[in-house]
Amino acid sequence: MLYALPRALRPQHLCKGLLARSYTSDRAAGGLEIQVRALEGPDQAITEILMNRPRARNALGNILVGELLEALAQLREDRQVRVLLFRSGVKGVFCAGADLKEREQMSEAEVGVFVQRLQGLMNEIADFPAPTIAAVDGFALGGGLELALACDLRVAASSAVMGLIETTRGLLPGAGGTQRLPRCLGVALAKELIFTGRRLSGTEALAIGLVNHTVDQNKEGNAAYHRARTLAQEILPQAPIAVRLGKLAIDRGMEVDIASGMAIEGMCYAQNIPTQDRLEGMAAFREKRSPKFVGE
Repeated sequence: MLYALPRALRPQHLCKGLLARSYTSDRAAGGLEIQVRALEGPDQAITEILMNRPRARNALGNILVGELLEALAQLREDRQVRVLLFRSGVKGVFCAGADLKEREQMSEAEVGVFVQRLQGLMNEIADFPAPTIAAVDGFALGGGLELALACDLRVAASSAVMGLIETTRGLLPGAGGTQRLPRCLGVALAKELIFTGRRLSGTEALAIGLVNHTVDQNKEGNAAYHRARTLAQEILPQAPIAVRLGKLAIDRGMEVDIASGMAIEGMCYAQNIPTQDRLEGMAAFREKRSPKFVGE
């Protein structure tokens, strides 16, 4: 699938085996900031956002944040996207966090504006209508881990290094870490990790529930990415409207008491009743065949 591009973005190339749309900002001094790829074949309906800022280890600077926001705005309108996968094109790193070198050049007022943009980015990822998966094949520190936390699911290489290390830099998490980490792990453990700035391996992250799966790293440095694609492939055959509504019910229900959450679930269920996919699912069950969901 080819995406109509905002004026600030331009296509770069097609990649073998992928129908690819690569985005880069006109402000960038060479090199790609992100690439957005719609996969084909058995992976059709999986779209991936590849962060590719090697000199800064994918640090979240103004350009990268802006490109991610623009790409997400386009992708959320595309009903063909059933799973969105975040990965890195830089070996050994997922995202090193906020670009502190860039931030040193900002005034206090500019820092405040930038942090708000970071929060907005993480909220856009968290609110993306289709399931999102972070493939963590290396360092995910500070804002990098906050980006992964904003995703629905996380897959990490066992050798990956993750942590909200802001307190070791005289800061505190400012892009959702103080809110999403305790919702993921519980209050006491989240406080311990943030207070200490502790770094965790992928294996340790799995043991405490920070990631869904870990895999041993391969020579190419992309083992988590391949495991994330396998996970995405498990989602693809399921009814896309039901999956999206299930995500909405969980996310909104976690913000309220259980009685209100049950009401939200009921409203989401009601929206799914008139869909063709629900009728197809019932027919496939009756006829003892696999359903063919079309997202309608």
